[in-house]
Amino acid sequence: MIQWQKSSFSSGSDGASCVELAHADTSLLLRESDDPTRIIPVAPTALAALLHRVRVEGRC
Repeated sequence: MIQWQKSSFSSGSDGASCVELAHADTSLLLRESDDPTRIIPVAPTALAALLHRVRVEGRC
């Protein structure tokens, strides 16, 4: 069974609309909580690169 985790930022009135993350065998799984049937597998290194880029560009 897949155990989905929500961001700690997903509380409040819009908490139903957030990105959820789960771990599969060799990849990570992403889904949006308001459309849980659409699951996107992503390599851990690709997600780490995306998050790094968002953090770096977010500071500019």
